[in-house]
Amino acid sequence: MQNGASDVLNQFRQGDVDAFEGLFRQHQRAVYGWIQRITRDPAAAEELTVETFWRIHRAHARFDPAQGFEGWARRIATRAALDWLRMTRARHTESELSAELCAEVAAPSAADPAVTAEIRSKTTQAFGRLPAKLRIAATLAVIEEQPHKEVAAALGISVAAVKLRVFRALRLLRTDLEKQGITP
Repeated sequence: MQNGASDVLNQFRQGDVDAFEGLFRQHQRAVYGWIQRITRDPAAAEELTVETFWRIHRAHARFDPAQGFEGWARRIATRAALDWLRMTRARHTESELSAELCAEVAAPSAADPAVTAEIRSKTTQAFGRLPAKLRIAATLAVIEEQPHKEVAAALGISVAAVKLRVFRALRLLRTDLEKQGITP
């Protein structure tokens, strides 16, 4: 079976459309799930999955079958999602995509629901103000609890760089929330 898989990967690298379609069917669900974890938006994840596979198809000649398809596809998907996050942030001051994420980040308390809603709103705003590179690393490593090694591979950076980005993201969030009168 390994030999059959490597044959398909080699055929894909040579531009074989049937091999590409097979890889698409095999990996579409995983790529969609990965993108949805990053964007927190199912509609965007659908569009970005298509964009990712379009990018994969165009880059087939640069693919190295020895490195495997899944990690390569995940890196391309991550770049597409990062581009989307940057575009979204540029269009919106309060990022709608992080509303659900921040609802998970802001710990629910027994306090007044109005106060809890205000904290969630301020957390959403603070999270939306993070640079996209920091936001994506924090989303994957902290919220989605993906292993640092997997996040590093997807972002095309080292594990140490992932840890640094997560640290910086959390520090910026803490500073921003403290300025708003919220002690995290």
